[in-house]
Amino acid sequence: MARSDSLTTVRKASVIASIALFAWFPCQSQPKLRPVTGVVTDKKGNALPGAVVQLENTSNLTVRSYITDKDARYQFTGLNEDVDYTLKAKYRNYWSDSKTLSKFNTSTHPEVNLVIPIE
Repeated sequence: MARSDSLTTVRKASVIASIALFAWFPCQSQPKLRPVTGVVTDKKGNALPGAVVQLENTSNLTVRSYITDKDARYQFTGLNEDVDYTLKAKYRNYWSDSKTLSKFNTSTHPEVNLVIPIE
């Protein structure tokens, strides 16, 4: 009888230890991804097709580029919601001001329009 009780105690302790071990492992969730879109225009609101938009990940400093389409629209996909991004556009030798897409912006499809200071 004593041996049976000790085996039961060992089994219970093993189960409790296993549960505690699995509860301790951090749960890794997949990052939530979102796109950003926008239009590049001049000061008068005219579309600037062929402008180059740069997107910088402020966490790891990687830069992605996109050339605007015939409607001067751009898009970047697969952006981590938990990271801030800086956007700016270049048209010929002129740059827009930088704009930040903040991780605190809760929009699932944010739009960031950029203006090149030319007329």
